Amino acid sequence: MNHDNTYKLSLAALFAALSYVVFTFLQIKIPVGGDMTSIHLGNAVVVLASLIIGGPLGGIAGAVGMSIGDFFDPVYAPLVPKTLICKFIIGIITGFVAHKIGGITKSNDPKHILRFAIAAAAAGLIFNIFADPIIGYWYKILILGKPAADLSLKINFVSTIINAVISLIVSVSVYMALRPALKQSGFFLKLAT
Repeated sequence: MNHDNTYKLSLAALFAALSYVVFTFLQIKIPVGGDMTSIHLGNAVVVLASLIIGGPLGGIAGAVGMSIGDFFDPVYAPLVPKTLICKFIIGIITGFVAHKIGGITKSNDPKHILRFAIAAAAAGLIFNIFADPIIGYWYKILILGKPAADLSLKINFVSTIINAVISLIVSVSVYMALRPALKQSGFFLKLAT
């Protein structure tokens, strides 16, 4: 394994750990009947990872970290498969828009970078606004029954929208702040390729 791959895998492990910590310890739980939703910054870490190390690896890192957080919480444990899928796809979409369409790693234009970082984060998080509650709804019908799933669907849409807005602001702000240091490190052009 060469030095660049080791660096990328180390960053992926760091982002997985960070997404676990942020999701597990920095969330506001909202009870919904026999269910629970939350406001958290876990998705911001998935987006940030995808902006820095690329979509597939960033998505895997965020999905693993948040799924471990779900697994160790009895309320969220049944939702681990949904979390793995949704967070991985957030990463794929974000990375694709940022790096394949926007080319933010190779650009030196701050306006272009900011514009595509916002567009990439928005694209991944908009996917999640719909996918997370809808997949969760069908999953909860199997576990909790239709009335409980109907109630949680509406509240999950609202909490997912709040999470998306906060995650977009935080992830893009942190990325724009970290970008100069990453670029100076010499590994920047090798990260998201």
